[in-house]
Amino acid sequence: MTRKLMAIGRPPLIRLTNAGVLLRLLRESGPCSKADLVRASGLSAPSVTNVVATLISSGLVETLGEGDSTGGRPPDILRFHAEYGCVGAVEITRTALRFLLADLSGRELGRSEARLEKRRSTPQEVCKQIGKGLRELIRIRKLRGAPLLRLAVGVPAIVNVDEGRVLALSALHRWNDVHLGEMLEREMKCQVMVDNDTNLSAEGESYCGAARGEKDFVFITIGEGVGAGIFLGGRIYRGAQWSAGEIGYLRVPTITREHPAIHKYGKLERALSASGVVQAWRASGGDSNAGSRVKRVADVWDLAGAGNSEARRLLKQRATTLADVIVDLALILNPSLILLGGEVGGHRVILNEVMTLLAGSEFAIGRVALGVLGDSAVLWGGISIALEPAILERLQANRQTAVVSTNAG
Repeated sequence: MTRKLMAIGRPPLIRLTNAGVLLRLLRESGPCSKADLVRASGLSAPSVTNVVATLISSGLVETLGEGDSTGGRPPDILRFHAEYGCVGAVEITRTALRFLLADLSGRELGRSEARLEKRRSTPQEVCKQIGKGLRELIRIRKLRGAPLLRLAVGVPAIVNVDEGRVLALSALHRWNDVHLGEMLEREMKCQVMVDNDTNLSAEGESYCGAARGEKDFVFITIGEGVGAGIFLGGRIYRGAQWSAGEIGYLRVPTITREHPAIHKYGKLERALSASGVVQAWRASGGDSNAGSRVKRVADVWDLAGAGNSEARRLLKQRATTLADVIVDLALILNPSLILLGGEVGGHRVILNEVMTLLAGSEFAIGRVALGVLGDSAVLWGGISIALEPAILERLQANRQTAVVSTNAG
C-alpha cells in the first residue's frame, strides 16, 4: 500500500472549514456579532475570534463598528464584505455573447450583450471579444476596485469540465477540441470554469429560479438546440464522457435510426428546434392563412393558442414528441420536477399541450413546469458555480500568505 499524505483533521483544514461555516452564516444572516456567530455555529469563542481575524485579513469580512451594549463592552458588528471582488458569467451563443457580473453575495452588478459575427467566431476571436466585453462592463460599472475572481462560461457543446475543453461546437467556426478554459485564463488572468449551457441553465434554475430546493430534477431546453440538464442528488450529472443530457441526439423511431454524430445537430434537435418549427410553418403555407408573416416560434404558438388549425397541427406534433421524451426521462430518472425552457419549450401553450398528453400516464411523471429565468438562466447558473470556488480560493490564498509570512519571520 502506497502511503498518501492526507490533510483530514489537520489544523489548517479545520480552520479553513470553520472559516467557510462562519462566512456562510454571515452571508445568510447579515451583520452580526462574534457572540451571535458562536451561538449559531457551535464553535468556541476563541475559535470564532481566531477565524474572524483571518476573515478580516482576507478582505472577506469587515467591521461596521460597535453594536448595542447589553451591560458590558459593546460588541463589534461584522458583515460579509461582498464588494471585495466579483465573479462573472458569459454565455456563448451562435449569434451573441452575453455577460453578467455579480458581487460575492450573488447580487447583480451589471450585464451586457455583444453581437457575434460568424466571420469572427473562431475560438481566438471569441476569447478576445469576451475579454473586451468584460473589461468594458467593469469600466462602465466602475468595478475596477473589485477584482474579477472567477469566470464561468456556458457553451452549446459537450464540455470536458475538468479540463475546460470544448469537444465540439457545431454552430461556430473551428470549434473542435478547444481548450477554452486555458485560453480565457490567459486573457482574463483569473480562474475560468467552462460548462455546457444547458447544464448551467439547470444550475441557474436551482440557484434562483423554479427549481430552488429540488434535489432531483431535469431542465429541458428547446431553442436552436435541444438538451437536458440533469440534477441528481443536488448536483449536475454529466456522465462518464460528459454527454449526459444530450437528448437532441436521441434515436426516436418516428424521426431517425441514424447513429448520432457529435459534429452535427441531432435529428430530434432539427425536428424540435426553433428554426425547424418556423420552417415547417412556412412550408405549410401558414403565413397566408394567418394573414401575417411569422418571425418567431412564439408567434406560431400564439396562433395555436388562438385556434389556428395549422399552428395547432404543428403544436400537436412537437408536443407529442416532447411528451414522449419526458416520459422516457421520467421512467429512467424519476425526478420530482421537469422544467421546460428555451424559445420552443418555454411557452405556456406547449406546456399545456404536453400536460394534456401526459395526463393518461399511469407512471409517476412528477411535476412539469416552465423555467422562470428565460435568457438569464445560463448566466445565473454561471454565477452560482463561480461564487463558492471564488470565495474558497480567496480563503486558501490568504492562509498560504499567512504561512509564508510566518515562515519568513
